Amino acid sequence: MKPTNKISLPGRVFDAVNILFLLLLVSTMVIPFLNSLALAFSSNFASMQPGIVLWPKEFSLEGFSTVWNRMKLYLPFTNNVIVTVVGTVGHVFLSSMAGYVLIQKGLPGKKWMLSAILLTMMIPSEAIMIPLYIVNQDLGLLNTLSSLILSGFVSGFSVMLMRNFFLSVPYEMSESARIDGAGDLRIFFTMYLPLASAGLATVTLFEFVSRWNQFTPALLYINDSSKYTLQIALKSFIVDTDSTSSNFLITTNVRMAGIVIALLPLIIIYPYVQKYFVKGMFVGANKE
Repeated sequence: MKPTNKISLPGRVFDAVNILFLLLLVSTMVIPFLNSLALAFSSNFASMQPGIVLWPKEFSLEGFSTVWNRMKLYLPFTNNVIVTVVGTVGHVFLSSMAGYVLIQKGLPGKKWMLSAILLTMMIPSEAIMIPLYIVNQDLGLLNTLSSLILSGFVSGFSVMLMRNFFLSVPYEMSESARIDGAGDLRIFFTMYLPLASAGLATVTLFEFVSRWNQFTPALLYINDSSKYTLQIALKSFIVDTDSTSSNFLITTNVRMAGIVIALLPLIIIYPYVQKYFVKGMFVGANKE
């Protein structure tokens, strides 16, 4: 007897409710994004009209020209690129090195190290915000991009994620390489890193997105407007009243153009590395 593929009435109702819920959830994210995109490409006058629009009114690039050239958004954009690229590269490298160390057999105190790393993941960043500010102040790092780069330079989450990826590489391969005379650095760079490329991409993506959208450390450590990052600059465009009392009025299309520029790098890279988000979560959930 062939199995039937018919779905019962309660099952169909359940699927319909699920689809409706997902559509509502997606609309809460897609509609504001489309509205921002439409307003960014509208003229100054059209963007000031009330209501939600999903298509540009009086297509114009005035907003992008004003926010990039007249309001000098390229300065915080450049600062954001420096902080994100340097911080992400350093973070991925140190996390990979730490993860490689933690898979070594016979490492003294390995259990204590793992416990200490897991403990750091249970401490909320808000709880250590003031101590970190004092440390940066004592080191003379306030109002420098170095304070933002060093903030979160290593995290327990990334170390454990890289460790889990490295555990999927057969340990016998490294033992054979050692017998042939290879050192740990050579094994790390020529064997483990290439075989854990999915892990590297996952950690890189997580860290890149986190640093690109970094707000609290920049708000805490930076007071010099020439060192502002994108998120702080956008806040001043959108929230602060003093930005609207300068020589010209900041219209809605200018604000939305700033938001679109800030989102652009993430939108460009996301389709290429989307699969690593799922894979990273899967590996992190299945390894010890």
